Amino acid sequence: MKSFLDHHFLLNSDTAIRLFENGANQLPIFDFHCHLNPQEIWENKPYANITQLWLGGDHYKWRTMRMHGISEKFITGDADDWEKFKAWAETVPHLIGNPLYHWTHLELKMFFGIEKILSPSTAHEIWTECNEKLLLPTHRPRGFIAKSNVKFIGTTDDPLSTLEYHDLLNQDETFETLIAPTFRPDGALNIESASFLSWLDQLKNITGSSIDSLEDFLDALKQRVNYFHEHGGRASDHDIQKLDYSEVSEEVVTAIFNKRLNKETLSEAEITDYRSYLLKALGKMYAEKQWVMQLHMGAIRNNNTKMKKLIGSDTGFDSVGETNFAQGLSRFLDALDQEDSLPRTVLFNLNPKDNAVLAGMMGNYNEEGIPGKVQFGSGWWFNDHIDGMEKQMKDLANVGLISHFIGMLTDSRSFLSYARHEYFRRILCNIVGNWVEQGLIPNDMDFLEQMIRNIGYHNADKFFLQR
Repeated sequence: MKSFLDHHFLLNSDTAIRLFENGANQLPIFDFHCHLNPQEIWENKPYANITQLWLGGDHYKWRTMRMHGISEKFITGDADDWEKFKAWAETVPHLIGNPLYHWTHLELKMFFGIEKILSPSTAHEIWTECNEKLLLPTHRPRGFIAKSNVKFIGTTDDPLSTLEYHDLLNQDETFETLIAPTFRPDGALNIESASFLSWLDQLKNITGSSIDSLEDFLDALKQRVNYFHEHGGRASDHDIQKLDYSEVSEEVVTAIFNKRLNKETLSEAEITDYRSYLLKALGKMYAEKQWVMQLHMGAIRNNNTKMKKLIGSDTGFDSVGETNFAQGLSRFLDALDQEDSLPRTVLFNLNPKDNAVLAGMMGNYNEEGIPGKVQFGSGWWFNDHIDGMEKQMKDLANVGLISHFIGMLTDSRSFLSYARHEYFRRILCNIVGNWVEQGLIPNDMDFLEQMIRNIGYHNADKFFLQR
C-alpha cells in the first residue's frame, strides 16, 4: 500500500516515475491563464495569516464549505480569520475524492513543509506553523512565484485597465517572471448588461473617443488592443456561456448598437447578431497582432440569485452548462478562417460531454508552421481533477496530436495554486507511463521525456510567445 502524497504520488508504474523524474520534475511553469492581481505582486503583499492567503478569494473552497453546512459568517462573513480557518479545517476531511483534498495538502507540503493532514485536531498547529512562515519574505507573492519557478503569468484584464502594475513589474530588474495582460472584453460583448452603458462611458474616457457610432466603438476597442499589445499583451480571453453564431451585416449591427445607446431593450436575436459581429471583429484584431484567442465555454454563472444579491457575483454559485455550441463554434472559426483572420485559438469546455466536439473541431483549422494552431484546452474548473484531466488528454490523443498540447493553467486567484501544475504533470506522466507498460506505445524514453517537457512547458511558451 502506498503512503498518501508520497514521492510517487499519482505515479502508478516504474515508467511513469521515470517520465516524471526525467521529464516533468523541476520544469519551469508557463501559467498562461490566471486571475492573480498584479498589484499584489508588485507590492509583494504580506499576509497576516493563512486565511488571508488561502481563503480570501477562493470560491472553490467557499463552495465546499457551504455544501458541508458551514455558515456564511465563516466563509465570506465577519468571523475572524482563525474561526474561518477552523471552519475550513472542519470541512477538509470530508473532501476525500475532491481535488481540493489533494491540492490542500500539496500546497501545505510544497510551500510550508507541512505533511500533517489538516483536520479539526491539527488545525491550530498548522495555523501556527503557516503563520510563522508567512512572516518570512520568502512567503510573499514574489517568493511563492520564485519557489514555483514560474516564468510567465498571464493575468485576466478588463480592456479599461491601465496596466500600470504590469509595466512596473516588467521594468523591475529584480523580478524575473514575465507578467503579461490578457484582454478580457466581457464588458464590450455583454450589450444586454445593465452596466454596458456605464462601461461604454469609461471606454470613452480612457480612449478620448466620442463613441457615437458602431464604427467609433470598434475604433476604441482597437485602440485598447493596441495599448495592451504595447504593454506586453499577447492573448485575449472570452467567457462564452453559449455560442450561437450568425453572419450579419454592419448595417444590421449598427441599428442594434444605436438601439442600445437609446436604452431600448434588445431581443435575443439582436443580442446574438451583435455578439457574433463583435466576436468576429475582435478575432480579426487578434489575428493582426498574432495574439492567442482563448474561449472558455459553457459556464452558467451566478445561479443563486439570493446569494448574488447578498454577497455579489463570482462567489461560488456557478455550475456546468448544458448547451450545444458545435454549430456556432464551427461557423465562428470558419468565418475567421475564410478571411485568413483566424488567430491561434484555445478552446475550453466546462461540460465534459463536449470533449469530442472540441477534440474534433481543432483539427479543422490548421496553418503551415504552427503545430496545433487550434488547441483543446486542459480540463478546466469543474474538470481539473484526475478523471477530468485524464479524459481531456485521452480524448485529445484519440483524435489529435497530444505531443503539441499546451498543457495546464491555474485559472486561480491564489499564489499557492502552482501546485496544480505538478498535479497535472503527474497525471500526464501516469497516462503515458501506462501506455508504455501496456505495450500501446514504444518504450522510447528519449522521445517521451521530451514530449512530457514540451507539454509541461515548452509548447505553451512557443504558442503564446512564438519563440
